[in-house]
Amino acid sequence: MKVNYFTIPEITVSYKDNVKSSERAVVRCSQDIAEIMAVAFEGCMEHHEEVNVLFMNRANRVLGISNVAKGGVFGAYVDVSIILQTALKVSASAIAVSHNHPSGSVIPSTEDLDMTRKIQKGCEAIGISFFDHVIMADEKYCSFADEGLI
Repeated sequence: MKVNYFTIPEITVSYKDNVKSSERAVVRCSQDIAEIMAVAFEGCMEHHEEVNVLFMNRANRVLGISNVAKGGVFGAYVDVSIILQTALKVSASAIAVSHNHPSGSVIPSTEDLDMTRKIQKGCEAIGISFFDHVIMADEKYCSFADEGLI
């Protein structure tokens, strides 16, 4: 089989890191995640559901945040492969997932629990620590790690 190299698309992967390690936020607990993510959810907290992922290095310093899903009032579809692709792109050692509940309730739904299990299995498969899943509402949050759900 003869292959013409110029007809094969080039694939590039990039991550621009312009923050010194000493200037990065450090995640030690669920409260740290909630404080960092509160800013990410400012524009949608009570309007629609969004899912954000916090990517961390081995010292739990934040490499970045990525919005992986935007939905409606009742939910947002999360593609776990997008989370894992991004984690690999940024050489993350750990991730924390967070999403908001516009209803104001922080009680995990069946869908939240299923999504968490899928993400946890994916992280295990590629050697990335799944630090936590935090559900946010206007003035409170629920940590899956704190509640023993992961």
